[in-house]
Amino acid sequence: MFPIREAATGIIDTSYIKPKELSERVREILMVDGETKDINIHVQSFGFKYGLPIDADLVFDVRFLPNPYYKLELRNLTGQDPAVYDYVMDHPESEDFYRHLHDLIVPILPSYKREGKSVLTIAMGCTGGQHRSVAFAERLAHDLEKNWQVNCSHRDKDRRKETVNRS
Repeated sequence: MFPIREAATGIIDTSYIKPKELSERVREILMVDGETKDINIHVQSFGFKYGLPIDADLVFDVRFLPNPYYKLELRNLTGQDPAVYDYVMDHPESEDFYRHLHDLIVPILPSYKREGKSVLTIAMGCTGGQHRSVAFAERLAHDLEKNWQVNCSHRDKDRRKETVNRS
């Protein structure tokens, strides 16, 4: 490592510094403008029966909402299908929960950005990760992308289909 150290224009001892300090030091060495980079918000749906996403910063449980799985015509669809999305969102408790969820998340986003967080993962979970959590993740991502950099993924959306197809 000595030849690399000799060629380096800057050296940072990371033994006792916090991630935010490291970020500032790297910017100084690279002579990058000190302006804070936009935070990337990752909204992810998942199924609790497959475990929590290990990188989730905020986790919300929507298993208390009516489950489309018990409607035979909706069982093999996902929260991305309009029939399932409408079924989930048309219940008063869904709209009430969504309004509170949105009102909780939006005001805290600038604080995460200010603290230097580059990625914030918001995870929405239901039992299998196919219906309710997918619908909520889609809605939240859509609403947040009006003012933030957002990507949305569905970890377990097709897991049941994969299991059924293997049998």
